[in-house]
Amino acid sequence: MTTSDSNTEPRMVNCRKYQEPLEGLDAPPMPGPKGEELFETVSKKAWLAWQDLQTMLINEKHLNMRDADSRKYLSTQRERFFDNLDVDRAEGYVAPEDSP
Repeated sequence: MTTSDSNTEPRMVNCRKYQEPLEGLDAPPMPGPKGEELFETVSKKAWLAWQDLQTMLINEKHLNMRDADSRKYLSTQRERFFDNLDVDRAEGYVAPEDSP
């Protein structure tokens, strides 16, 4: 009898963002050693939170992802985010849960 993927336990990682064991990503989020590092140390929850912030930064700061400086900026912000350091935010942004 074979085991279905739906019956297997989710892959857990010790999430560097939330400092607790959480469900890991299904696959490395990018190629190469950095992708493997993120795969082993970042949870799905943290990655989804980063994607929301990344989208906001790209849109609000009008980043061009073809520009090397923009990609380097986002890479730095990503590392700061996962290490719980201060990250840039869009000026005037109010998180939905903080809105009246």
